[in-house]
This record gives sequence, structure tokens and C-alpha cells, in this order.
Amino acid sequence: MKRITLSKPGGLDQLHLDDGPQPGEPGPGEMRVRIHASSLNFHDYAVVAGAIPTEDNRIPMADGAGVVEATGEGVTEFRIGDHVVSTFFPQWLDGPAPIDNFTTTPGDGQDGYAREQVIRPTNWFTHAPKGYSHAEAATLTTAGLTAWRALVVNGGLKAGDSVLTLGTGGVSIFALQFAKMMGAQVISTSSSDQKLERLRELGADHTINYKTTPAWGEKVQELTNRQGVDHVIEVGGPGTLPESIDAVRIGGHISLIGVLTGRAGDVPTAKLMAKQARLQGLIVGSRAHQQEMIRAIEANNLHPILDRSFALEEIADAFRHEESGKHFGKISLEF
Repeated sequence: MKRITLSKPGGLDQLHLDDGPQPGEPGPGEMRVRIHASSLNFHDYAVVAGAIPTEDNRIPMADGAGVVEATGEGVTEFRIGDHVVSTFFPQWLDGPAPIDNFTTTPGDGQDGYAREQVIRPTNWFTHAPKGYSHAEAATLTTAGLTAWRALVVNGGLKAGDSVLTLGTGGVSIFALQFAKMMGAQVISTSSSDQKLERLRELGADHTINYKTTPAWGEKVQELTNRQGVDHVIEVGGPGTLPESIDAVRIGGHISLIGVLTGRAGDVPTAKLMAKQARLQGLIVGSRAHQQEMIRAIEANNLHPILDRSFALEEIADAFRHEESGKHFGKISLEF
């Protein structure tokens, strides 16, 4: 069985392809899945780069999609041949978030999906959307579900709302797609005019180049008749949060998802108080959230935006492509 392992202390040169042991037969409540695809996320990059320490020889990658090869005793939810996709928090099945760390997350606290086969309890997976390729399904575990929870579960998104997305990474593009699917208005930012054009093709109602318009929060106010947006998908962190607070409406909702500009920094608390906005941190979502999202995807025939695919043995090159910032949408591994 081909697999990728990460040697301590991490770094792209510490990713190794080898032949691991073949998994046996699944036990009661388990199934064996042939993994065909994964997708890259910033969290995966932080792990392989060594920014998030993990065990030596960890198998990376939180996202995994493939086909059920065998099922153990008592398994009724899945059958051999079913297309499935992994969950980010395998023990968070439903209800309020019970975890504030990554000890159970594949590719971090547990071995992940940069391998050809895996045996896991059935609650580590859900059915993939009908008609999805494995590469498409693998985008849902982290990026897709994060955007869904931010807007729909936590934000209560409804038709006629306004949404601000930052950049062209996987979460932001999923947020654009979900928002348009549900009848919302979307303002999107990027530093690339070419990417802004692609965002408009996906349905963005307004776009802002944050390099040429550094006070983009004020620009959002202008575009919304001084009302501000209902929802902000905040993936930057401390470097972008002040502008996001400027952009949000009074009583609006800011989903704090990413830390692309750093893990700590000054927050204009007085301005946040004056806006009476809700600043809510979140990490992905539950298995039930994922199942709800997949039902919505199937009902609306929504498909993710795939940037480029790499083979399993090209995983370091895939992360270098992510490092470059040239991608638009999701980068995948297919094997």
C-alpha cells in the first residue's frame, strides 16, 4: 500500500513515499475504504511544514474520498462500492462542538488519508454527493464544511443577505458558491485582477482589489449604501480583521476561520463593540453538518472549483503550488 509519511521536525523535504502494510479485514462497525483523492488545506500545510507539531512518521492529509471495499459486522449505513468522503472530527457526530483541538483530526492527531487504503469506524465517513468525482468529494471535508457552517449553521444565511469573502482559497470560493446558491449578494476580494474576473464569472456581484484599495472595508460600505454586509468570511486573521469590522453591518456576523496573516494581533475592540457585531470563531463542523451540506449540494447540483491535481508522490510539489498563492479553488491529490 502506497502512503506518505512525514518525518520530524517537518518540512516539505521530510515527506516520504513508501509501502506500508496492507490493511486486513474490518472489524464490527468498521469498513475498509480505498482512498482515491485528497485535497490540500492550510491546516495540512501547517502540519507538513512543521508549524503544527505531530508524531514522527505521521500520515498527513485531513481530507479523503474513495470507495468502500469491505464492511464489518453490523454495518448497515454503507455497502461495498459506495462512494464516501471523510469527516474532519470523527467523534463529533451532532450537536454543539465538543472539541477545541486536533487530537482526533486525521492528518494531525491521527494518521490521515495520504495513503491508498484505510480501515476506520463508519462514523469517520459520510456518503459522497451523487455524481461527484473523488477529487470533488475530497474538497468537502474541510473547506466545504467550514464555509457551510460559517454561513448556514452559525450565520443563518437567507435569501437577500449580503456576504463578503476574502481571497480565492477553497473556503472563500465555497462561501461564494453557497451564498449564490441561497440567493445572497456577494462581494469578493483578491489582489489579482485576473482572479477577480473569475470570481465575477462565479457570480460575485462586486469585486475589490485589496492591493489597489487597501481600505476595502470602506469600499464595502460604499457598495452597500453604508449598510455593511450581513456576513464576513474572515480567513486572514489579525491582519484583515480591522477591515472586516469596518465592512460588517451593525449587528452583523463575522466568521473567524483563518489565520493567514498570523496567530495574534491587535483587534479594534471599541469598533467591534460599536458595530455590535458577532465575531465567532469556528473549526469545520460535525458529521451531521456535513450530511446536511451534501443534501443541499445534491439538490442544487453544485460542484467545487478544482484548480490542479497532483499524484500522491507529487505531494511536495502540490504544497509548493499552494505556497505560491497562484491557485484558484482547491488543489487535489489523486491516486
